[in-house]
Amino acid sequence: MKKNIELDKRIIFALDVNNISQVEKWLTILKGHVKFYKIGLELFVSQGMGVVERVLEAGCEVMLDLKLYDIPQTVYRTVKQICKKEITFLTVHGNLDILKAAVEGASGSKVNILGVTVLTSLDEKDLREMGYPSPPDDLVLKRAELAKNAGCAGVVASGLEAKIIRQRLGDGLIIVSPGIRPAFSAKGDQKRVLTPKHAILNGSDYLVIGRPIRDSDDPIATVSKIKEEIKGII
Repeated sequence: MKKNIELDKRIIFALDVNNISQVEKWLTILKGHVKFYKIGLELFVSQGMGVVERVLEAGCEVMLDLKLYDIPQTVYRTVKQICKKEITFLTVHGNLDILKAAVEGASGSKVNILGVTVLTSLDEKDLREMGYPSPPDDLVLKRAELAKNAGCAGVVASGLEAKIIRQRLGDGLIIVSPGIRPAFSAKGDQKRVLTPKHAILNGSDYLVIGRPIRDSDDPIATVSKIKEEIKGII
């Protein structure tokens, strides 16, 4: 199913910086080209909700990637506080009760809860070290099923596993995929990566992209190349 998502919002630029001046820099550079930004732990701890407000003031959408993980009541109360701001996505990690608490906390707001499946920096060897005997796609599917059953709007999952999520769980869940690396860029510390085109073909709705744009000599040209790659298939 092709969702009605603007091309300029398909790319979620990862604001993996730690100060407001860098945020202002990227909002200026990407103005008119990217309308969705991910705020992660480093930036949030450094700048707090003020940075969320700044991105919203710029007319852009926010994915607040905090991967909340705590007892259900704490998650519920935290989500209630976060939902005072009109962010679009908030990430939560945990079991069915934790995910349900987050969904309940977001009730009545415009915030969409995304259940985290498996980090794209982890591979099968890493998962075995952590006590998970199953391969990544099995664990991703299990956690995606939990997210669906909890009432989450979607999941954070690699484009590699987006296809099996679509096959088994249908088109209802939003899939936001990190670990996206255009063919012309380096993998960095990501292990389970996919190109923008193949992630979209597999069923991803949004692509979280940071370093390939941030480290580019011409960020706008890079964004344009990514858009060109995906616009014919969405």
